[in-house]
Amino acid sequence: MPDQYPILSPEHPSASNAGKCALAVMAKAPRPGKVKTRLAPPLTLEQSAALNTCFLRDTFANIGQVDGAQGIICYTPVGDEAMFDGLAPEGFALISQRGDGFGERLHLAATDLLACGFDSVCLIDSDSPTIPHAALQQAVEALAKPGDRVVLGGSDDGGYYLIGLKAAHAVVFERITWSTGSVFAETVERAAEAGLELVELPLWYDVDDGATLRVLAAELLEGKRPPFAAMDGFDAIRTREFLQALAEGGLQPWQTAG
Repeated sequence: MPDQYPILSPEHPSASNAGKCALAVMAKAPRPGKVKTRLAPPLTLEQSAALNTCFLRDTFANIGQVDGAQGIICYTPVGDEAMFDGLAPEGFALISQRGDGFGERLHLAATDLLACGFDSVCLIDSDSPTIPHAALQQAVEALAKPGDRVVLGGSDDGGYYLIGLKAAHAVVFERITWSTGSVFAETVERAAEAGLELVELPLWYDVDDGATLRVLAAELLEGKRPPFAAMDGFDAIRTREFLQALAEGGLQPWQTAG
């Protein structure tokens, strides 16, 4: 059976992409033992992969409602395209990740999507299923304005959940201490060094360990806005239903997670 979503190639740009912002989720195929492994424990590897699938579904649904944008699954590994079938709304497309280090993969993803004919691109993590919809819309609207700039959505752990660009500036991905609490600050420094205007989105969070799983459960199951948040998050229905099913089955691993 053919893959559900078309696969884009920077070697074949399309005029139909002009005027659009590519909202691209950096996603791994949701296989147990390959995704969200830092959540096991408190979850099992199978539960972690299932939760990751819910994260993807909700993030894709959120993106699908943004005006002026095209939803993209920037995936790895090549060969697992079918793992994403049915996870995104109609109209999404696939493009493969390439490069070695994290910064290189981000830079090449931006390069490839802009080469596909998009006017701008936002690279979004797959660990933040409740990113406020207004933040995504704000990013697209900021990039649609004349002039060059970088859009950055910071996470409360010092990283970022979104970076938006109109040109593939390598400098914002260089000399970054990835997977640390200084990623956001260092990226801001790189943008300033390059003389790029910076637009900051509302602060949000990634779900990658037991502590942030508790924040997610409180947000979706108890209606508690994260303490650092200035607005409500996206109603991540699939994720909420998954967590609710765990709770109804007598499992609330976020309550005992370290």
